[in-house]
Amino acid sequence: MESVLERPDWIVLGIYFLALIGVAVWVVSQKNKNTEDYFLAGRNVGWFVIGASIFASNIGSEHVVGLAGTGFESGTPMAHYELHAWIVLLLGWLFLPFYIRSGAFTMPEFLEKRFDSKSRWFLSIFSLVAYVLTKVSVTIYAGGIVVSELLGIPFWYGAIGVVIFTGIYTVIGGMKAVIYTETLQTVILIMGSLIITYLGLQEVGGWNQLHETVTSVSPDHFNMWRPMSDPDFPWTGLLFGGTIVGIWYWCTDQYIVQRTLAANNIKIGRRGAIFGAYLKLMPILIFLIPGIIAFALTIQNPEVFSVERADRAFPMLVKTLLPVGLKGLVAGGLMAALMSSLASVFNSCSTIFTIDIYKKLRPEKSERELLTIGKIATGIIVVLGIIWIPIMDKIGGGVMYQYLQNVQSYIAPPVTTVFLLGIIWKRVNSKAAITTLFAGLILLILRLGSEIYYQPQITTGTEASGFMFQFATVNFAHMAIFMFIFSVALCIAVTLATSPPNYATIKGLSFGTLSPEDRVNSKDSYSTVDIILSVLLVIIVIAILSYFTG
Repeated sequence: MESVLERPDWIVLGIYFLALIGVAVWVVSQKNKNTEDYFLAGRNVGWFVIGASIFASNIGSEHVVGLAGTGFESGTPMAHYELHAWIVLLLGWLFLPFYIRSGAFTMPEFLEKRFDSKSRWFLSIFSLVAYVLTKVSVTIYAGGIVVSELLGIPFWYGAIGVVIFTGIYTVIGGMKAVIYTETLQTVILIMGSLIITYLGLQEVGGWNQLHETVTSVSPDHFNMWRPMSDPDFPWTGLLFGGTIVGIWYWCTDQYIVQRTLAANNIKIGRRGAIFGAYLKLMPILIFLIPGIIAFALTIQNPEVFSVERADRAFPMLVKTLLPVGLKGLVAGGLMAALMSSLASVFNSCSTIFTIDIYKKLRPEKSERELLTIGKIATGIIVVLGIIWIPIMDKIGGGVMYQYLQNVQSYIAPPVTTVFLLGIIWKRVNSKAAITTLFAGLILLILRLGSEIYYQPQITTGTEASGFMFQFATVNFAHMAIFMFIFSVALCIAVTLATSPPNYATIKGLSFGTLSPEDRVNSKDSYSTVDIILSVLLVIIVIAILSYFTG
């Protein structure tokens, strides 16, 4: 296997890595004095860095490779998930004030303050397992594809090599290293991907020609609104089920929320979320559209442009379209995507394990010992993620981005329910929270297990019967809706059947327990500009949803 990079490309790539190392060294020289420094960058990060870090954490190689692959194979339906920019606004406007008011380091810690320690223990372990099932394994898998395609080395060498490089600066520098290197990586990633989109559109003959070429072969490729009966992308599932997953991911997941917690007040954190929401609109243009361009090019000129499987669409564009020098820049962008996501999940895993598990078991341990334990935990998570990779092909039809959405659709509903109801309704108590979380876990295990078990029949179209087969074949996004309705009903029922919580202990952690001072501070935490920018973003999202109708 030969590398597609030539000498000028290697020089550009080398410059990028030197810049990255320079930023990491600068951050490490700042010293982490305690766990607040290490896990939340001292709670002193600006809105621009927070927004860029939110984007870079979300947009990993699994987006570059997986979202482009989905665009190649299925078109625009999965763009619904990329239009969750409006849900990032929910983080800043609805959830973040309660998180910052609580003073929590982590989402499990917030649950303990709002409910009890059982909920904290559950979410801590649940989150670590979820990271292995989704973020760690998918990101390593995608990185292996990117690095092996570009550098001409075996898949596992590429995957593990980048994991080690990323792990070193993450372990040493903590959250500061993660959040500042992500700012650099965001710029590189957007620049490189925009170049791909521009050159791809030129090669295919412009937007109109792209549309004409693709729809002549696949009429629904530019339609985000597939029928409710569509087996893969029903509009009901993507719109409503996707929203449930989006609230879990953007508003309750440590992986994302930790960036906003690094702000020193609600105003800065909210502005970071607003900026991150605007950046979140970018993936449709810079990742999904290139996948569709790759599909068009294989139709127009199959001898030059060929793709063995959908997940290889983006690397194919890098190989065939980019001139010498630019390949190095884009390769740096792709590696930036991989490393930023890996660094984020490493740091989040380390934070949850250290603060929510180890510190609870050993409260007498010093700050120095806690930092050491967090670093060890990171390595263990990485190993588990690598072990899970071979199982990924059995879920989501082998298309990586779809696999990710499948698993997240089963993880999200109970967690979304507990956080959302816990914030908007003060009556929700600890018994309702833990019951809902455990019931959701049982449903997740049943669904994921049945999907893996019946995958051979689903793939080959073999007839099968029985309740569990029907359960395994319900569309993943519709399953998220059913699980959410069940979770909400269960949470409300248990709440009403049991005693109310002690409202004095949850003061400021739910709308019904806000003090007059809390309400005044909330009004002072935003300006007219914040409101205008947020409304404008919602209008842009609606416009995109209205455009891609076939």
